[in-house]
Amino acid sequence: MLDHHLAELFQAASDRDPDRLFACVPRLYEATEGVDEASLSAVAARLSELFDLVPPSIGARLGVLAGALVERGADPMPLAGPLVRGLTEHLELSARFAAAWRSITGEEPPEPDDDDPEWTVTVAARLSGIEEREAFGLADAWALAHLSSMPVLSILQLSPRVRAELPGRDRLVEALSAVLDDRDDLEWLAGLLSVLDEEHLIVLHRETGRGFEIVIGGMGDNFQLHTLLADAVSGPASEGFIEGVQPEFGWVVSATDGPVPPEADSVSGQFNLVDANGKWIWNEGIPASIPLLEGRRVVVLDPPPYQRTWSAGRRYPMMRATVRMERILPADEAAAWMSRIAPEGGFTN
Repeated sequence: MLDHHLAELFQAASDRDPDRLFACVPRLYEATEGVDEASLSAVAARLSELFDLVPPSIGARLGVLAGALVERGADPMPLAGPLVRGLTEHLELSARFAAAWRSITGEEPPEPDDDDPEWTVTVAARLSGIEEREAFGLADAWALAHLSSMPVLSILQLSPRVRAELPGRDRLVEALSAVLDDRDDLEWLAGLLSVLDEEHLIVLHRETGRGFEIVIGGMGDNFQLHTLLADAVSGPASEGFIEGVQPEFGWVVSATDGPVPPEADSVSGQFNLVDANGKWIWNEGIPASIPLLEGRRVVVLDPPPYQRTWSAGRRYPMMRATVRMERILPADEAAAWMSRIAPEGGFTN
């Protein structure tokens, strides 16, 4: 049955019949319900070949199906290439659209609307001086950039391997950077492209002088980092851990990969996170922004200057956060790291 639906899709693409193709999409998706991951992955691998056979605007809509299959358990790697390539092309055209729009109209680029087919026609008509087909292509890319980003958001959240081996990453980052100031709806993508995996942190507890090497991955912001570091270093002082900072179990589950109960209490901060230079590590930031010291990101755990609370959960709900206590640093090594960091309150001149 799955082969039949795939054959329908490919035939519609070959016949250049978008209406028939889009009619096939929901039938294929429905047929994958309850299918094992191996079969889903086979469908995804076959689907990855379809993107080269259709125009970019159709590819953006096929991408939604691809992302949905990955969310059901399909291997995302075969899809990563065509999805990233299609998104990157839309972003590059979007940058050209924004520049042309400002130059021709003197206005800021309009809010895109990929649900209204007339929107693209109306907007393209205002790009006077540009050939009609090119103007339509630029406006269409501007409208479809967010839709193209959706399956990439899915595969980045669900697969550390995709995050590590993302094809075309440099070109994608460059294309995204060119439009990000104009497209708030793409900030989630920018955040995911900055996620660290298998990142070794040096974590120092100033009050006790204890130090830890902790490996993190899949964290969308420092709210998660704060909660999960507190959990990682909590334990008996006799075993080298920190007592009295254990976050509630539900907070840890919600920050890792579990559900967020509707009645969940606010998370309370256990520390003030500080970098090696004495600057506060704001919870609203991301781990990748923590500066390096001798090739390692250093997090200092200071007492909280006031009570901080925030909502339980994760910025990226499909992404599983990981924290691994690699080792408790020997006292001399912890002291050596402590000697390199700014004193409490930062360096003074």
